[in-house]
Amino acid sequence: MTTFVLIPGADGRAWYWHRLVPALESRGHRAVPVDLPLEGTSTLSTYVDAAVDQVGSGHDDLVVVGQSIGGFSSPLVCESLDAQRLVLLNAMIPNPGETAGDWWDNVGQDKAQSENAVAHGRPAEFDLRRDFFHDVPDDVTEEAFAAADGMADLTSIWTDPWPLQSWPEVQTHILQATDDRFFPLSFQQRVARDRLQINEIDTMPGGHLVALSQPEILADRLSCYATA
Repeated sequence: MTTFVLIPGADGRAWYWHRLVPALESRGHRAVPVDLPLEGTSTLSTYVDAAVDQVGSGHDDLVVVGQSIGGFSSPLVCESLDAQRLVLLNAMIPNPGETAGDWWDNVGQDKAQSENAVAHGRPAEFDLRRDFFHDVPDDVTEEAFAAADGMADLTSIWTDPWPLQSWPEVQTHILQATDDRFFPLSFQQRVARDRLQINEIDTMPGGHLVALSQPEILADRLSCYATA
């Protein structure tokens, strides 16, 4: 049985994965949606410790999935758990010593996002509801916004340098949603090529929050990595 360790994005809550977990379980997998510490003093190390504690021991086949800013902590979780595979889902890809706060300018995210928006007839300025939740069911969107006060405080995470000297020795897959308005596909292809020398990334339908909008399709795609 494959165990999927699910690292959320900036929201920090395991709730992000609540539609995906039953879809994975129905396919014969185990899923561990990780709740990250919400305190502003939390660091990448704190995140890793939280994930390791929640996963526990005794798992022979581990796949770590990192959503968005989870791309910073998920490679570290892989090292700590000796995971077999890493899936970067609409994720940030860090360089050694880089902070999450510096990443945006270093990779040109704002320019890529705004140019993509204008090219598709949308305002250049990012709007959380329009650009994150455009393909998420209305009831799920309202539930997310109703619980917004419970989101993580990333104060220390933004300034915590990524500690590894190189990318970990783990089989890495990049899974990118084709209608992600925050990290457009062409942008992610460039970053993957420049930083990990990965020339071809995997794609699926959906926007940035695919675990909320496309849980069945995402479960199918992740299941492929279970046997990769």
